[in-house]
Amino acid sequence: MIQLKNLSREFQVGNQVVHALDAIDLAISEGEYVSIMGVSGCGKTTLLNILGLLDTPSSGDYILSGINTSEMNDDEMANIRSTKIGFIFQSFHLIPRLTAAENVEIPMILAGHSQKMRAEKVAKALARVNLTDRSDHRPEQLSGGQRQRVAMGRAIVREPQAFLFDEPLSNLDAKLRVQMRTEIKKIHQRVGTTVIYVTHDQVEAMTLA
Repeated sequence: MIQLKNLSREFQVGNQVVHALDAIDLAISEGEYVSIMGVSGCGKTTLLNILGLLDTPSSGDYILSGINTSEMNDDEMANIRSTKIGFIFQSFHLIPRLTAAENVEIPMILAGHSQKMRAEKVAKALARVNLTDRSDHRPEQLSGGQRQRVAMGRAIVREPQAFLFDEPLSNLDAKLRVQMRTEIKKIHQRVGTTVIYVTHDQVEAMTLA
């Protein structure tokens, strides 16, 4: 599903060139669960941004579902981002005044789906992240783990081809991180979508992948 060929990303910082990614070769199959681990500053998020079409490589090829992304225009990449890729970050990015269900519904509204379809998909997504009984709660009324599951539900509702997790458990305490590892594994088993999970935590990487 995902193939990187000799992919590099360089940044110009003053008079220096920073090699964030250097000749990466990587193949990820549909439905696979891949952990990418490394210390802060090693290029994990840069790689995830390229996979999510938020950034482009300096050289090399990124082939997504058989299509070389370098041949896509901005509109095509935006369409892939909004329909085929689900992002889950360490910050939940929930809207405080909206309920869990309303936060999950946002991508459906932006996509122009009917109210009936939105209600069905939101209910299904909340069930998958085990939050049906918290659907009417606002973020301030939810625990950290529940807020992260709302963010996951918002990604799931679009039924993407791949989930990109960028250190999603970093802001949770140790007990919640252990619980959420189990939740993420269960969700992957239920949904079966490709998962690319970035972390600096070796235990987390090995447990999940």
